[in-house]
Amino acid sequence: MRILVTGGAGYIGSTATSMLLEKGYDVTVLDDCSTGHADSVDPRAKFIQGSLLDIQTIRSALSDCQAVMHFGAKSLVGESVEKPQLYREVNVGGTKNLLAEMSAAGITKLVFSSTAATYGQPKSSPISEDAEALPTNPYGQTKLEVDHMITEAAKSGLAAISLRYFNVAGAFKSQSGWLAERHNPETHLIPNVLRATSLDPLKVFGTDWPTPDGTCIRDYVHVVDLIEAHIIALQKVAPGNHRIINLGSGVGYSVAQVIAAAAKVVTHEIPYENSPRRAGDPAVLVADISRAKTELNWAPTRSLEQMVSDTWESQNARA
Repeated sequence: MRILVTGGAGYIGSTATSMLLEKGYDVTVLDDCSTGHADSVDPRAKFIQGSLLDIQTIRSALSDCQAVMHFGAKSLVGESVEKPQLYREVNVGGTKNLLAEMSAAGITKLVFSSTAATYGQPKSSPISEDAEALPTNPYGQTKLEVDHMITEAAKSGLAAISLRYFNVAGAFKSQSGWLAERHNPETHLIPNVLRATSLDPLKVFGTDWPTPDGTCIRDYVHVVDLIEAHIIALQKVAPGNHRIINLGSGVGYSVAQVIAAAAKVVTHEIPYENSPRRAGDPAVLVADISRAKTELNWAPTRSLEQMVSDTWESQNARA
């Protein structure tokens, strides 16, 4: 089976590409490299550098494919607030083009990279898929709109699963080297914890939250666990059905726990400074992953320390 991986030059998409290839799938990658990196694409994959806004490019990328893993999207919350039209054009318009070309080509299997940002600021935690979706930024709004589009397409026979995940971390060692986060700017906690120095310490936004250690709790999942769930989902999609499934640890880790795990991995204290709370930050965001356990027979197996250790090794390999 040949799979089209959109966004396959990005952190998560490139990991999916290599893991699919190692499991015996053929892979075509479509990525415009606006944020991804061509050198992250596994050389065993067929690589088409192009945009989801170009119909002919999508048509070419879908050639000989039987399924799609759709990671291609703009995904920075701050940027989405500054450029909402860009996010609507790429995330919604690009997916609309993709779904239309899949339908024309008779390709009915889709696994979509959705996000916990669709939930906004939920009233309770852990967050189930039945929680009201009230995204608070254009990024989350566009991802939710795509979920709605997929639900409509399923009425005509599309077999789809949307995977809503929280914070993805860690790295994957492929045949050609480490695949890890290479964002600019880097907004994710674990890479930034590992890069903290005495001259540029990590900022901890609030130490008086209603949590056991006073710092915010977030849900982290290792990128390898995440892609394993995508590959299972690809096998579980059913014609005319669109399921939405959360992926995460199901427990969550505090900022203080992440700092402690990083200190253990690097064998020295992590420099940090306490800063005021950020407006709009919830104290706890954790996924309810019971549906993933039931419907995908999936649960993460890699620990927070493994996420930190793999990130650290990948950073050193690129240094």
